[in-house]
Amino acid sequence: MKKYCTFYIVRHGVTEWNKLKKIQGQTDVPLTKEGEEQAKKAAIEYFNNIHFSSVFSSDLIRAKRTAEIIALEKGLAVSASKLLRERSFGSFEGKVEPDIEKEMRISIAELKALTDKEREKMNIETDKNLWLRFVNFIREVASVYLNKNVLIVTHGSLMSVVLQKLAYITKDQINRLHIGNLAYIILLSDGVEFEIRETFGIFLDN
Repeated sequence: MKKYCTFYIVRHGVTEWNKLKKIQGQTDVPLTKEGEEQAKKAAIEYFNNIHFSSVFSSDLIRAKRTAEIIALEKGLAVSASKLLRERSFGSFEGKVEPDIEKEMRISIAELKALTDKEREKMNIETDKNLWLRFVNFIREVASVYLNKNVLIVTHGSLMSVVLQKLAYITKDQINRLHIGNLAYIILLSDGVEFEIRETFGIFLDN
């Protein structure tokens, strides 16, 4: 029987910029009190009966703090990695939709639908780069934790790229994709093969 590591890939709790609908990217925005409560609730309601061998997170504070709150309930430490960071949105970070449309002459829908070549021209990190750094991380961790559970706390754009690359959604569906705070993907991998086993808090808007 083939051995896999089971990854629980979780989006961080809510931030003030989430509420204001500002693009965060790699700007280091902290959790709100509500975000901390979301993480505490997830630790009890979602992950209470799951034994994690290790906990990893993006090094951005909103993800790291979410991971720390969940890990505290498990008595585990958190290892942070830049490989799990949100996409860099360059000059778009900190802006809301009306500002983007006025200053950049592009809608949020168009921004999400950019090709990687278009992203490069606008100094936005590509899907290819997000996927490569994620895969590099998964390959290294999976080999150490075969037949074990690992928690990863990361960000919405990285999770959406994972869903696209593994054919869970199509490129055309990206504008309808909703990944809630503390939503998660259960991913099986041995570092070579990848299988999405389940998702929670992730859906396509009508």
